[in-house]
Amino acid sequence: MDFVYKAKLESDPDDGFLVTFPDVPEAITHGKDRKEALASAAEALGLALRGYLADGLPLPRAKARGLEDVAVPADDAMKLALIEAFNASGLSKSELARRLGKNETEARRLLDPDHPSKLAIMQAALSELGKIIVISVRNAA
Repeated sequence: MDFVYKAKLESDPDDGFLVTFPDVPEAITHGKDRKEALASAAEALGLALRGYLADGLPLPRAKARGLEDVAVPADDAMKLALIEAFNASGLSKSELARRLGKNETEARRLLDPDHPSKLAIMQAALSELGKIIVISVRNAA
């Protein structure tokens, strides 16, 4: 899954820009100018998507078209991908921990959307879940 969602930028009546996401209505933010609004949008998007998984909900798929691309911050995207792959795997946290050579507490932290995890362990866990990480770099908006 690509962790890029479409954002709608509108003039904010209180000055600046209001940013909303048709596919993630919980992500709403603003900024004094376009650049600040888009930076805030990425943060709000990551936070909203982590909330979906924390609540046991599936991530919404990006379906909107014709708006501004906003990428989920890389650390959030990795964590979201890991949790989504784990949820689909049918494995227990104990089994994932065993496969990673870690204790269950570490696996629980790894699967906590709000707990920061290092790239190497997330990459190892994704590999155990049959996933690979592909990095794409684009020009900034």
